[in-house]
Amino acid sequence: MTGITEGAGGAGATDQDLAQWSQRLIQALQILDLKVDQQLVARLSDESSRSVNGQAGPITALLVGYAAGLAAKDGSGTPQDAVQSAADVALRLCEHGTEGGPDSEGWSSTAQ
Repeated sequence: MTGITEGAGGAGATDQDLAQWSQRLIQALQILDLKVDQQLVARLSDESSRSVNGQAGPITALLVGYAAGLAAKDGSGTPQDAVQSAADVALRLCEHGTEGGPDSEGWSSTAQ
């Protein structure tokens, strides 16, 4: 089978299948102004799964999407910019695995 997307979707999911699924989900969720960067989502999933464990991939994608949604709602850029910004934070965190990284500085370590 050609067009297999590695690290994303179920076994045998093609790029076309993922694009079609993404479009259907975008329409159902009524977020029509978003263009899904499937490669970025797959990279987030793969890198977080390697850094933590296999279940970290979907959780990372959810949290990045949620953070991007909050940022886009605040009007601090386009939805794509918000996704990229949140993804950049997650990818930096993946570089450190479960210890250290961008969350070890700032308010998250102050027990607020």
